[in-house]
Amino acid sequence: MALYNILLDNRQGFMLFLIFGLSIYTTAMSVAFMLGLKQFIPFFQGFKELLVFIMLLINIAALKTRPRWHVIDYLILAFLGYTTLYTLLPVGGLSFVARLTALKSTSFFLLVYFTGRLFDIKSLYINKYFTYIAILAIAAGVVVSFEAATYEHLQSHTGYADYVYYYFNIEPDGSFGLSTTFESEGGYKRFGSFYTNPLEHAAATLIALAAIMALYTRDDNKIEFKPMAVLAFGATLLSIIFAFSRAPFVSYFLMIYIYALVTHKKSLVKLIHYGFGLVACYLIYQIILFDNKTDGIIAVVISTLNFSNPSSVGHVVAWLEGITAIVNHPFGMGMGATGRVGASLNDEVVGGENQYLIIGVQAGLIALILYLSIYIMFIKQGLKWVKLLKGKERKICIAVLMLKIGFLIPSFTSEFEGSSYISYMNWFLSGLFIATIMQHTADEVPDTKALPVPVNA
Repeated sequence: MALYNILLDNRQGFMLFLIFGLSIYTTAMSVAFMLGLKQFIPFFQGFKELLVFIMLLINIAALKTRPRWHVIDYLILAFLGYTTLYTLLPVGGLSFVARLTALKSTSFFLLVYFTGRLFDIKSLYINKYFTYIAILAIAAGVVVSFEAATYEHLQSHTGYADYVYYYFNIEPDGSFGLSTTFESEGGYKRFGSFYTNPLEHAAATLIALAAIMALYTRDDNKIEFKPMAVLAFGATLLSIIFAFSRAPFVSYFLMIYIYALVTHKKSLVKLIHYGFGLVACYLIYQIILFDNKTDGIIAVVISTLNFSNPSSVGHVVAWLEGITAIVNHPFGMGMGATGRVGASLNDEVVGGENQYLIIGVQAGLIALILYLSIYIMFIKQGLKWVKLLKGKERKICIAVLMLKIGFLIPSFTSEFEGSSYISYMNWFLSGLFIATIMQHTADEVPDTKALPVPVNA
């Protein structure tokens, strides 16, 4: 359907594919595998990349003028070129095909960025698509509520474990026959709704929160408390709780705090300060009284803070391995030396619990510096332009700014670019943001009163 719309020059069908197609991608593939349709799965596995290529080529062909480039564009091109060079050269012990597979996991999102970067902003009804994301969040909230009520994973009924083992060589693990990401310390279940796993579910919730913030914030920073807004926000709260992923949970409230600062919500900022103070005092009290007999959620929180639980220890060990590898190999160990894809291609991987270190281990310090520079510049540009833009342009800015802030912490504990839905949505919207600000002249700061509010906002 998405490809059909795109070929009919309805390029907004690409957004529908990103929102609804990629969010249920793994669930759909595992169900197809369970139903014995595995002969069709290789085609659908490559379909999303094919669609990105087609969309990018159509956008390039539709250009009427030469685009003006931002410094972020040059940094992204440099990162893409540098990691591609590591794929072409025989760096590391993997074959060229294996390195190419690792490159797709590490750098393909940059092509998604340019798909958004060259998109015709004027024809995009961003309110409609942010509303779709809010609807998706409500649907995820309904599914995860059912999972929590029955205390049963949806993935236990979709053929998830067999699908992952067959295509990614990852054996079922943990107490529930899926993977350890579906459980936490203490034996609590973590729920993934219809996403790939609880980690992707939690990250998708951050995307939903960013879209809701952007959609219902007016140019004067007042919030539109519509029924859909309240329902969608409540659904994200359910999702972030039952996904039970610690880094995204912290980021969820960090996003709300930064949003309150950026939009000058002084009362909300004070409330967050008081709330943080109360929680901090309670945790200090619990830590002082903590003993090995303490159980429940509090035990999980405290063991996370003092790095005594296996998950936290595993993160630290992986970080140390990654840092040591970068120190010993500052120019990188080659594509596929670490990360989820690397683990399926290579038995001897280094680190893998940190998006930044995954890049540094594979392509070295230069690639890591480029990636961090891109990230930091997005946040700086977002903070600058949120004060200047109006209408749908400002909504895109708010969404991207909140996403970049929200993804900072989870990237320390997971391979964030490994999820197609998370990565594609993040970088497509990032491309739209740069396309938006480059519509304005580089040598003059736009007057906030002079900027027109687009009629199709």
